[in-house]
Amino acid sequence: MRHLERLSPGPGDSGRKPIKPGNLTLDLNAFVGRPGELAELRGALEAERLVTVTGVGGVGKSRLAARAASLTEPRDGVWLVELASLQEAELVEYAVAEALELTDCTTRPPRQVLFDHLADRQLLLVLDGFEHLVEASASLVRDLLCRAPGLRVLAVGRRPLGVDGERLFPLSPMPAEEAAELFADRAATVLPDFTLHDGNLPEVLEVCRCLDGIPLAVELAAGRLRALSPAQLVSRLDDRFGLLTGGGRSALPRHQTMRTAIGWSHELCTPDERLLWARLSVFSGNFDLEAAEYVCGGCGLSDEAVLDVLGELLAQSLVTREETPAGVRYRMLDTVRAYGADWLEATGDGARLRRRHRDWYIGLATWCEMEWFSPRQPEVAARVEADLPNLRIALDQCLSEPGEAHMGQYLAGTLCFYWTGCGRLSEGRHWLERSLELGADHVESRLKALWALGYVAILQGDVAPALTALQECRDGAEHHGHATAFASAMHRTGCLALVTDDMPRAEELLRAALDRYHEIGELSSYVLMCQVELALAMAFQGDLPAAVVLCEDVRLVCEDHGERWARAYALFVLAYAAWADGRLERARELLEQSLAIHHGFHDLLGSVLSIELLALVTVAQGDPEEAALLQGVAGRIWPSVGLPLFGSSHFNAPHQLCAELVREELGAERYEECLDSGGRLGTDAAVARVLDRQRADLRGLLPQQRGPMQEDEASDDAPDTRKPAASPTQQGGDAAG
Repeated sequence: MRHLERLSPGPGDSGRKPIKPGNLTLDLNAFVGRPGELAELRGALEAERLVTVTGVGGVGKSRLAARAASLTEPRDGVWLVELASLQEAELVEYAVAEALELTDCTTRPPRQVLFDHLADRQLLLVLDGFEHLVEASASLVRDLLCRAPGLRVLAVGRRPLGVDGERLFPLSPMPAEEAAELFADRAATVLPDFTLHDGNLPEVLEVCRCLDGIPLAVELAAGRLRALSPAQLVSRLDDRFGLLTGGGRSALPRHQTMRTAIGWSHELCTPDERLLWARLSVFSGNFDLEAAEYVCGGCGLSDEAVLDVLGELLAQSLVTREETPAGVRYRMLDTVRAYGADWLEATGDGARLRRRHRDWYIGLATWCEMEWFSPRQPEVAARVEADLPNLRIALDQCLSEPGEAHMGQYLAGTLCFYWTGCGRLSEGRHWLERSLELGADHVESRLKALWALGYVAILQGDVAPALTALQECRDGAEHHGHATAFASAMHRTGCLALVTDDMPRAEELLRAALDRYHEIGELSSYVLMCQVELALAMAFQGDLPAAVVLCEDVRLVCEDHGERWARAYALFVLAYAAWADGRLERARELLEQSLAIHHGFHDLLGSVLSIELLALVTVAQGDPEEAALLQGVAGRIWPSVGLPLFGSSHFNAPHQLCAELVREELGAERYEECLDSGGRLGTDAAVARVLDRQRADLRGLLPQQRGPMQEDEASDDAPDTRKPAASPTQQGGDAAG
């Protein structure tokens, strides 16, 4: 399902539907024909938990499935998972989690994360383009259906999943009359005055019959009306039918016809258009113009010519244009891309193009790492997010080709800023561990991957693997005299001491790491985070003034350089100090700023830490029910991050103090009710609630209060909610809710 943006009414629809939960939208083009199939598929979805729409490529499976899915109304929405761009079977679970907007940074297997999320939900999962990953997809669907009784799955592919209980829905090509209606609708986008009439209807019907009523082929033919009449289309199809038929005599006629349609479009392209078509097939998902120019230019196609040739492919609907947060990008339809890939391999140029693709994305990652410490930080995050499918291809290329493992280590380590700053800890760890399993002679790349792996594991609360990776990194850096890697390993080892409650050791290591960073002239977001972590170590030892000085310095440096991510963590520490000093409104202001930044980067760790401290500030300001609700929100988020509050008694102290005060104010039963309500509030809604500063009527979110307690019973003299920062509770990481 490509170029999807918003719902468009089809036959029988009364107009635009209300916004529903989920991520499914429909093609901007009108849905034409197939009333019988649509009704039958809707009935199948109501009766069965697993329905698989099968058929030849281009027959319209995805569009029909999207239309039918959009007309269902499961309580928790319809969610589309596109698998066509994935290359690795083990990433199927990550793709499903990503489509469901789950950000899980823990060491839990992604399948377990999906089990937990879907256990009590009622939703429809549309799994599109699974045929090249059928075993992994079938295994996941089977397990999800067993674990989630409210789940229904609509699979879309060229073959069945082969799962028990699967209802197959084979989709045939359109009858010629319906295909002609589709042709006319798409032709009108090329020639606005085009309509079917007695003068052109016979030729249009003949075109549709020759193309066997396959929608993609019909649409490509309609796009040719810029240059050809319907009669000319017929003559050209007749001339090339035998030449462009793909496959052998044993191939299904539909498969032959589809290849004829795509091959015919290919034949009508100029040599430069064919060349670019083939070369663009190395991209996964969407791509931008600069990438296309670098990867596809040269060797017969100048860089300057790529834009003009790409424009012609756009005009012929062989490539589509998309507006994204990362700017204008382009996408090639999967069937068209697959045809181009065959031609690329036939030219013998595939290996060279894949190397250029890999080199471009290694270069992009390097640029993004440098620009992460700059005012472009949000732009960098959006860019990496948009290019993640291609970065995955580049990583896989590095780790699959003999002698290139060091490039995979370098790329996975270079993306550490994204893994740690944008809520991708789990996937980052996957690539880092995979790269480090391979031997490589390039010391610098391996050291970078090692400290990055250590950092990711620390943030997940996974101590032993973190310590192992950091010790190897430190030993290797010392042996080879690599000052930056040594400082990085020392820094992360200090961070490990911080989250495991060894504050004196954390202070010693973090100070030493900062000294080494300064000696070598290193200044980056990581260096500033080292300073923030040192400030936390000082705060937890009771030296709040020193912590404030350190974080005020970080804030000034961030403002000078336009850095936002490290600044958000510095604001968190400053808020902690403001709370401890009794300046509650100032603490709230700082935490709201911190939360807004973290949420913008999808940094769940930073977000949940801010929410935890906001809960304590909220109860101190006399609103225990809101505080309990925020703790419930945090309790729902922590399992997707890692060990709650790192299992640290120091990090847990504000949480525990807040829980004690709320229980004292509300009673245990009411506290649990409010926690439960917060746990049902989505992260986006919770963040919007906090940042709006408009306290919604709690009766709309919280269960009705029981017992005689009245709202005005809260004393104007709020209890002292502050305890010495160096006196944490001893209950480890037990996070209520």
